[in-house]
Amino acid sequence: MRLRIDLAYDGTAFKGWARQPALRTVQGELEGALDTVLRTEGNAVTVAGRTDTGVHARGQVAHLDVEEAVLVKAAGRAPDPIDSLVRRVNGVLDPDVRVLGASEAPAGFDARFSAIWRRYAYRIVDDPSMVDPLTRDHVLAWPRPLDLDAMNAGAARLVGFHDFASFCKKREGATTIRTLLDFEWTRLDGVLTATVRADAFCHSMVRALVGCLIAVGEGKQTPEWAEAVLAGRERTPGFSVAPAHGLTLEEVGYPDDEGLAAQAEQARARREL
Repeated sequence: MRLRIDLAYDGTAFKGWARQPALRTVQGELEGALDTVLRTEGNAVTVAGRTDTGVHARGQVAHLDVEEAVLVKAAGRAPDPIDSLVRRVNGVLDPDVRVLGASEAPAGFDARFSAIWRRYAYRIVDDPSMVDPLTRDHVLAWPRPLDLDAMNAGAARLVGFHDFASFCKKREGATTIRTLLDFEWTRLDGVLTATVRADAFCHSMVRALVGCLIAVGEGKQTPEWAEAVLAGRERTPGFSVAPAHGLTLEEVGYPDDEGLAAQAEQARARREL
């Protein structure tokens, strides 16, 4: 059977999501806990979005394929084997990663390929009097004021179906074509938040987009310049990739159950302009 697993984590002490030898990663910790609870070896989870070192998640989604008999046996006398799995896995995991829930996945569900969008938030405080040391691992403290209107004007020019090579760390054979569905900045209680939603993201894309708009917000560049960067399809020294700790994966969206398999098939196809 296939299980959908919803989880959250503080990325501060993790070397990203993906399992790496001798390094503490979210995938490594989760799979190790599943091995312990299920009394098996080699449990492997598939995730909706592979977050980088230092990036957090509130709404991460993964799936696990497991024999039903193994799940039932591990639960012992517990009336609900899946609830038992969640409770016991959380008992093994350290407090900086939590399984929020699990359920039997509908037919055709793939945590990665069935997703139709991922939504991230990037948080910045640009007023020294509003910097909260208790949120230092989750909110970027920026030393200069940022112009919200200019940043929104620049962000609007990046929304749509484009080649985001200027904002991605290139990988051989991987496409950088994405559909950026939303990119908006808001300010509330001194915190400047970017909401960024796309069908998928390539490596470091959100942090690069944020870094580009910080340059606009400082007045170093114009909103039109952000569009020119996109059109250039090459990394530019005009901005720096924003630090990881301000970024959180907030939510992953999926179609109705009837559309899961078709979406997974479509997502596996290579994107072309």
